[in-house]
Amino acid sequence: MEGVFSGNLFFEMPTVHFFSEEAFRCGNNKVLKTREKKVVTLDIGAFRAKETIMQSEAKVYSSRELKNLTPHRCTFGYDVIVYVGYALFVRCRGEKDIVEELARKNIPISDREVSFLGKKFVTYLAVAHREGRQRIRSAMDERGGYVLHVDGTCEGDSPHLFTGLDGIAEIVLDNIKIPSERSELLIPFFEKIKAQYGDPIALVHDMGKGILSAVATVFPGKPDFICHFHFLRDIGKDLMEDEYKKIRNRLKKHKIRGSLRRMAKRLEGAAVQDHEVMERLSGGIKNGNVTTSAEMPIASAFALIQWLFDISAELNGYGFPFDLPHLVFYHRLKTVYALVETIWEGPHKYDKTHKPLHKLFRLIKPVMDDQILKRSSKALDEKADIFNALRKALRIALAEGKNGLNDDGDDMDIKTIKEKVTAFQLKLKSDESLSKRDEYKKMIEQIDTYWEKLFADPISVHTATGEQLIQPQRTNNILERFFRDLKRGSRKKTGTISLNKTLKAILSDTPLVKNLDNKEYLTIILDGCDTLEQRFARIDSKLVLEELEKNKKETGRLPQILKKMIREPAFPRKVGGLFGC
Repeated sequence: MEGVFSGNLFFEMPTVHFFSEEAFRCGNNKVLKTREKKVVTLDIGAFRAKETIMQSEAKVYSSRELKNLTPHRCTFGYDVIVYVGYALFVRCRGEKDIVEELARKNIPISDREVSFLGKKFVTYLAVAHREGRQRIRSAMDERGGYVLHVDGTCEGDSPHLFTGLDGIAEIVLDNIKIPSERSELLIPFFEKIKAQYGDPIALVHDMGKGILSAVATVFPGKPDFICHFHFLRDIGKDLMEDEYKKIRNRLKKHKIRGSLRRMAKRLEGAAVQDHEVMERLSGGIKNGNVTTSAEMPIASAFALIQWLFDISAELNGYGFPFDLPHLVFYHRLKTVYALVETIWEGPHKYDKTHKPLHKLFRLIKPVMDDQILKRSSKALDEKADIFNALRKALRIALAEGKNGLNDDGDDMDIKTIKEKVTAFQLKLKSDESLSKRDEYKKMIEQIDTYWEKLFADPISVHTATGEQLIQPQRTNNILERFFRDLKRGSRKKTGTISLNKTLKAILSDTPLVKNLDNKEYLTIILDGCDTLEQRFARIDSKLVLEELEKNKKETGRLPQILKKMIREPAFPRKVGGLFGC
């Protein structure tokens, strides 16, 4: 009996009868037909729905109750669709995990069905979003308008997932998947946003030529600002990338990291497993005590190698060019080299117990003798100092910052920031030893080129409560954070680092799930309903199926007939036969 009961609340699948109460109230109706389908809901599990369709002279009556439970031509109820949607996109659960979760709720479902219901969830949400656009616009108008942040993400040869977001309410407005960020592809997208929500108060975006051109075409004369983080990142890459690559490549050529790891592996047993030795080393470091035990050089050499690799202590999580891990590693090598050289050349020169330190010295010596590395590190140190001075002037992604990629910049007023960047630029121009060099000339030109797009004064807007000043955010970090969350969630679900396949497969409207965290947005799209399940039930399910069919092209899925055709035995030869070959 136990085996029969597994996977369902009932020993046998029950039959539930559905009919239209309205038809019975009206009277004088005839039975047109009856139809059955399997339905699966969270409350009941699987059951057989038997619906009686009634007909009068003027109208056909079907069951409203059944329609509110499950979409047309769909086995799973709205509650299962919403459960799967939240599990996939909000809780970032994998398909197999969701199958197991639902099995514990007596809901039998496959991986493929979970994937399909996820697409259905996004499509229902997209339709609800479109139907609520006027209410979204009204809410934005009450706040005085919206600041349009635009950005995209891609990986490898995947399409660009491009998103427009209101920076004030932090609501995703629209999305598109395009082959690249060319202006001719972005212009229709911007025109669509403009038609739906009106002109924005201002725009914030990166320095992509396609975006700049499309914005100028669709939103001429509107305040248009460059994300300070993107601006700094592009300047830093142009300034430091060549020297940084040289350092990375020279370190790779010396294979120093591999050599150090192998040495650490050999020392590990003697250094780490003897807890007493590590205690003495730790005590000596804390208290400045000199120790002469035979094990100490082994433990010291091992600890120094670990220190060499612990470069994250000097990084801030911004990524290149803000963080320069290869340069940090090189400087740490210099520090250790100088230290062990002093130890070896001192009173312990002929002490055999100090051989591990001498071995460490010999491993690092070829790197220290590399003249290209010396010149490149010196040049990069200088450029990093100049770049850090600009970071300090812009008050964003500071060297001492702790927010990493979530850094939105200090809350300093724009006027003060503008004055500090002006002072930085004048100092750079007045230093002839720098201003005549090509890399710094380019840096000055970039600042001049984007000057007007860097400094956004507060904008006066009319709101429901009167005139207010709105300060556009200095960064596009709202969208950057969203794309990072999207990628992190995908990696968590799939267990793979590459997002190429994910970006090809997901629907362009997937970013709308981010809006579900926003209570105001949820109230708008629910439009009087208590739950998403109720709201989805009001949407024409045939429209959703049509949308899903359109989205097959967007996700690059091959038609089933073509899939079957290319799996024919000797397919190429048969194609040749069509042409008499």
